[in-house]
Amino acid sequence: MKLLKSGASPFVRKVMITLHETGQLGDVELVDVAASPMIPDATLVTANPVGKIPALTREDGPTLYDSRVICRYLDHRASAGLYPENRIWEVLTLEATADGIMDAAVLMVYEARFKPEAQQSPEWIEAQWTKVARALDALGSRWMSHLHGPLDISHIGIAAALSYLDFRHGARDWRAGRDALAAWHKGFAQRPSMIATQPPA
Repeated sequence: MKLLKSGASPFVRKVMITLHETGQLGDVELVDVAASPMIPDATLVTANPVGKIPALTREDGPTLYDSRVICRYLDHRASAGLYPENRIWEVLTLEATADGIMDAAVLMVYEARFKPEAQQSPEWIEAQWTKVARALDALGSRWMSHLHGPLDISHIGIAAALSYLDFRHGARDWRAGRDALAAWHKGFAQRPSMIATQPPA
């Protein structure tokens, strides 16, 4: 298998953490590609027609893309139990929440990186951050007991999302007023899978 990846993408990191946690890192060749939303790499577009990372090529089937699909596949392949059936709807909802945080946070970066300054919309950027803030507040008020439960894919997704906020939006201080979530992330960040997948400085 080959994992097409790029830079500090939180979606790629989510998959990388999953590879570490399920003991499958050695089964995958890591391939760096250019994933610009304007001009994506031809290799990436061949694997994923919408030109997004990550994408996982396989010898025994078509390429898989979208981190949720890839992580579900890796979990199934390793029988790792990251999608426990007895609480599957909670797990999938929390995974979607993590992906929503990452989506909004990445779009904020794209607005500043790929648009001329005169075309950038501070209001639009703030609207994306409002989505992030609402999701963080929901995590703190509704989901802490779940996050302190047995490891599942939602923990991996939330950890990747929060770490990306630190990496790209640290000045916004997502921890302010969210002590329980901050403490959870501090503990989770000590897992070997998190340490091994830290983005380059």
